[in-house]
Amino acid sequence: MIHKKWPVLAVSLLVLAGCGEEQGAPPEEKNPSAEEAENEKEETEKVEKTTESKEQQVNEEEKEEQKVADEPQYRINPANWSVQPIAAADEKVVLVTIDDAPDKHALEMAELLKKQGIPAIFFVNGHFLDTDEEKQQLKQLHDMGFAIGNHTNSHPNLRDLSEQQQEEEILLLNKTVEDIIGEKPKFFRAPHGANTDFSKQLVEQEGMVLMNWTYGYDWEQQYRDAQSLTDIMVNSEFLNNGANLLMHDREWTSEALPGIIQGLKDKGYGFVDPEDIEGI
Repeated sequence: MIHKKWPVLAVSLLVLAGCGEEQGAPPEEKNPSAEEAENEKEETEKVEKTTESKEQQVNEEEKEEQKVADEPQYRINPANWSVQPIAAADEKVVLVTIDDAPDKHALEMAELLKKQGIPAIFFVNGHFLDTDEEKQQLKQLHDMGFAIGNHTNSHPNLRDLSEQQQEEEILLLNKTVEDIIGEKPKFFRAPHGANTDFSKQLVEQEGMVLMNWTYGYDWEQQYRDAQSLTDIMVNSEFLNNGANLLMHDREWTSEALPGIIQGLKDKGYGFVDPEDIEGI
């Protein structure tokens, strides 16, 4: 009887062993073939190269745009002191300049210009930089983003001075301004528009842009009120594309400035940023 049960027992053990192997074995993983893996790698590299190429193209375009933005857009024409575009441009523009700053109204005028996003050059005199308050006003003008110009230390007619005196008038103010704002003036305008051969040479050596103006009226008696000054500044026969506008730190000019700016805008004029002028 015992010998008859062995075949049954053997079969049972084999069945149990087979079940144990099937239940305990991990599922078979389907690993990709070498060809599939290579294709996936090539596709990934292709995507990475395309992305890299696009990024490089964007960077090159941004560099080119920045290069164009950094290049000067205008130059001063010494024949009439107007501001002329270096390349062809359709926009009509004028340059706003304020002389004899900072006297009593420079900050008031600067705040109006800043509020409207209009750039300008403030030409300063050394005799308006004697006190800490005046020096602070100059620093504020610079911190507001306005260009600073040299208008000599004491506002003399340079043609009446020796070369040594001219040098002192110009270089002393350069040093004063640099001590206050950390940099020398970028522009020079002689009082009364009276330059000399020596002053022109010195200005060039100092790396400043020499300029006079196209027109201005606010020192004349008949234009010392806001209404008449606004009218002549906006309707002058000398107003044209690139006009270099001369105004001063004066009460009536400060009062006229809003109307002057609006009148120029109404006539389709934009405003030159001094930073875009060649030579600074």
